[in-house]
Amino acid sequence: MLDHISINVTDLNRGRAFYLGALEPLGFTVAGEYPEAIGIANPAGIWEFSLRKKDAVTPTHVAFAVEERALVDAFHAAALAAGGSDNGGPGLRLNVHENYYAAFVLDTDGNNIEVVCQSVNRG
Repeated sequence: MLDHISINVTDLNRGRAFYLGALEPLGFTVAGEYPEAIGIANPAGIWEFSLRKKDAVTPTHVAFAVEERALVDAFHAAALAAGGSDNGGPGLRLNVHENYYAAFVLDTDGNNIEVVCQSVNRG
């Protein structure tokens, strides 16, 4: 069972602006700030992931689950507005399964951030 994850970024302030902007529609907020890291909490206030300052990063993939497709759409728009790059707009990914609705954005360091709704609830 996964408890939390850290995402490496080369510029902590730029990463903070991107992630808080991109994940604002999903209800994420800052949980704690430190000289070389920022903790980010999910809507329940639980520290779910953090950004860690590194001189260089190897891009990674992180997926956030939501219960409504409208939140996938909202994430994609917010992430692009926050400085991300489109890596696959909102839509069904039938190669995964018939209810896999996702969007992908590259953050400012090239990390592939996904928000996915796998529910049959098409909200």
